[in-house]
Amino acid sequence: MINEQEILNASILIVDDQQADVQLLEQMLHNVGYQNITSTMDPRSVSALHRDNHYDLILLDLLMPGMDGFQVMASLKEIETDNYLPVIVFTAYPDHKLRALASGAKDFIGKPFNLMEVKMRIHNMLEMRLLNTKLEDSNKMLKSLALHDALTGLPNRRLLMDRLSSAIAHAHRNKHSMAVVYLDLDGFKQINDTLGHDAGDTLLSLVAARMVSAVRHEDTVARLGGDEFVIALWELSHADGVDHPVSKVIQAVSQPYSIQERSVSITISAGVSIYPAHGEDAETLMKNADLALYEAKHAGKNNYRIAVQQPVGDGA
Repeated sequence: MINEQEILNASILIVDDQQADVQLLEQMLHNVGYQNITSTMDPRSVSALHRDNHYDLILLDLLMPGMDGFQVMASLKEIETDNYLPVIVFTAYPDHKLRALASGAKDFIGKPFNLMEVKMRIHNMLEMRLLNTKLEDSNKMLKSLALHDALTGLPNRRLLMDRLSSAIAHAHRNKHSMAVVYLDLDGFKQINDTLGHDAGDTLLSLVAARMVSAVRHEDTVARLGGDEFVIALWELSHADGVDHPVSKVIQAVSQPYSIQERSVSITISAGVSIYPAHGEDAETLMKNADLALYEAKHAGKNNYRIAVQQPVGDGA
């Protein structure tokens, strides 16, 4: 819900070419307790002001010289990506009401002002606007949580598989290679057991940040859960081009960390599969990279192994 203080903190822009009306509205709003009020007598400045300040409410006179309120609303629509105009219009001509609402205004106030009516309409409009904003923010957060790991902020498996499909399609279209790197921290359980899960979570977040810094902007670093990560290398100039990026990640992760005023060291092992040699779809590439990771773990850890290419026609 929206509380009263949130409404009183909302940002309001008054647009009117009559100074007396501007002063009347400003005084009324200040008396009620609104704290973030701006005004202009130049309708041409409204779009730029709203672009810079994203007002929660614009009180807009319809009849002004040079640029009327209808033209102002048309210009506001060009910068409002969701086509929502937080506008209450006012005019002494009631027959403009339907046209104003059709132009995007959310409410209409007649002149001369009935101050009690103005207060109520402004309050109701702001409550609805702020509720909608909270709902939009909540939906964005839920969507982000559905696609990202809550601890590290990295893409989760769902988003990773989508990115992998895009990378594979890109590689196929351009006749290039791409790679899947499956990674697992060496001895992570010991960190949790000796320093606690908070320290373990901190380490995972730091590892994630180092991985992101070690790869290219177009590559994807994802966390599958626990201490398992996957990197999708978007494009390789040739099939043998995985050594540098994978070695760079392993080296970055293996540098010491400062956690709870202690120096903590961890290493990481990786398995690599390459499109199209080790698979032509995301699931197959993931499976073969995981098998290569198993080989890397058994070969001494802190290194990587590339998947074994299956002979053509094998598996009968």
